[in-house]
Amino acid sequence: MSISLPADPPRARRLTDVVPQLLASLSGAGDWFAPARSAIVFVVDGLGAHGLAARSGHARFLSSAGSKKDVARTVFPSTTTAALTSLLTGEEPGVHGIVGYRARIPGTDRVPNQLHGWATDGLDPRVWQRSQPLLEREAAAGRPVFVVSKGEYVGTGFTEATLRGAEFVPAASAEERATVAAEIAARHPGALVYLYVNDLDAVGHKHGWESDEWVASLERVDAAARALSDSLAPGTGAVVTADHGMVDVPRHRHVLIGEGDDLAAGVRLIGGEPRMLHLYTERGARDDVLETWRSSESGRSWVLSRDESIAAGLFGSVHPEVEERIGDVVVAARAGIAYYDDRLADKAAQRMIGQHGSLTHEERVVPLLRLGAFA
Repeated sequence: MSISLPADPPRARRLTDVVPQLLASLSGAGDWFAPARSAIVFVVDGLGAHGLAARSGHARFLSSAGSKKDVARTVFPSTTTAALTSLLTGEEPGVHGIVGYRARIPGTDRVPNQLHGWATDGLDPRVWQRSQPLLEREAAAGRPVFVVSKGEYVGTGFTEATLRGAEFVPAASAEERATVAAEIAARHPGALVYLYVNDLDAVGHKHGWESDEWVASLERVDAAARALSDSLAPGTGAVVTADHGMVDVPRHRHVLIGEGDDLAAGVRLIGGEPRMLHLYTERGARDDVLETWRSSESGRSWVLSRDESIAAGLFGSVHPEVEERIGDVVVAARAGIAYYDDRLADKAAQRMIGQHGSLTHEERVVPLLRLGAFA
């Protein structure tokens, strides 16, 4: 069956190339960025290019730092675990193996949360995440590398999987983190500093990106970006980017999968997230599940078999060890909907408004804004 999927422009910049290009700039050999003495990558979790453009009046500094062409394409699925791992390894999900928020451990019925479930589900950060983090590689080569983020992330499984090798410097507010990152870059020639803020994403999930709360959070992010720019020493370059954008899905747009529903037939486990499902089927049931979901959902979602998703390059080049982490059937929402397994006792996830994970422009196009020596 021929499936029409959205295609990136031929010269689209990929999130996977951002850190390698920053490193190249430190040796004066980058294609994207001017030569720099030190470099900072400022990641604003959940800041899509669409949302920034729509609320540009509340982010005057960021909006003035670039044009609508200053963007990059994040990976699929467009979710934090997959995208940040790709940013920090330079590899696609099919290589590093983090193929969604939840993914099945092959040969088991375990579908762990790959952001918070490392310890509880026994995932080894140095094995399950298959690619060497770029910060670890650079630190081993003698480069000063730092992470400036919330202190609560120190020592977590996801931090170990993606940021090991760097010196972790905790700081509280977004503006404080920005100032600290600039100071570190100034003190350490040749440094690469990863600066991370997740407040916007958290507010978006709870209230939606079109809410007043999200706008207020965006204004704080904008102030942090301005503080970063104002604090940069001569020769320090910074780039502001994100892992994904967001769409708002109100409760009446939820698709609930209940006991006895046709959409549940033959499905053993559900992974992924509400806008990008991994369906792991019962033995021999894949074709029936694929047909059922296509018949019901193809008008509002892309529905592919595992083989089709791999052939289409959705996860990039897929290593054999990663293949069975991908669902037997992959469902990526095209319309403004979100899928929930209503058979689960815990309904907390259904209270989320802001969602992401799929292939739409709103979810996959993120800012790529230059500050300091890169401007």
